[in-house]
Amino acid sequence: MQAAVANARMYSATPQARADWKQLLRWVLQRAGLAWEVIDYDAPAPLAALWARGDLGLAMMCGLPYSQRNPRPTLVAAPLPSPARYGAKPVYFTDIVVRADSPYETLADTFGGVIGYTLADSLSGGVALARHLEQFRTPQRPRLYRKSVGNLIHARGVIDALVQGDIDAGPLDSYYHDLLAHHEPAFAAQVRSVASTGALPIPPLVATASLAPGQLQALREALAAAARSPEMAPLMERLLLDGFAFPDAADYDGLAALAKDPLPAFEEL
Repeated sequence: MQAAVANARMYSATPQARADWKQLLRWVLQRAGLAWEVIDYDAPAPLAALWARGDLGLAMMCGLPYSQRNPRPTLVAAPLPSPARYGAKPVYFTDIVVRADSPYETLADTFGGVIGYTLADSLSGGVALARHLEQFRTPQRPRLYRKSVGNLIHARGVIDALVQGDIDAGPLDSYYHDLLAHHEPAFAAQVRSVASTGALPIPPLVATASLAPGQLQALREALAAAARSPEMAPLMERLLLDGFAFPDAADYDGLAALAKDPLPAFEEL
């Protein structure tokens, strides 16, 4: 079998988080007895190109493309964020944020303004946001916003657009948002949440490479060991992680339907 690679670009929210994820993945691979490389794949390189690779052995993937792939990658594990709002479950939310000094107090206050989004096919930055907003549309108010601005790529792009006044509201992956607030509080404090979507399955760690017999179990045992290891405790605390869950692939089935059912384009919201 060709050597696989590992990557956690999705939640490398800050330089410290990036370094910690790389250290965690190296520790897990060593513990699992796998001589795989932990690769860099930094923004603005498109995540879709990373996920299309066939040599991923342990990589974070958005739950939406995971649910849409046929055949699906092997689901290895899912993070358990430590903040209380996650309820010790492998879930996350989309936080809808505004500029900290804006007059908006509720999501409805932003209607009539400019909505931003990362990518239309992103779960947290696009689909979940559109689904959440859909409930507020009525025959009397078929459009909530006068304009939409897309291709903001990631959470930092959303925050920058808010600070620059290009948008009035935008989406942040909640776990990424929490990591930003933990590591770069001044940057994160430039925005504040006015709403959050319901919980959805958090992006999992997956393998697109064919795993040899025993490798999946070795990876899962190593991830579980990381949560119990005293030497890894400070790192896990910095990553706001309680550990890892091992959900069933079926837990992600609903995400494909979320995007497949008729969904208004942002230009229509």
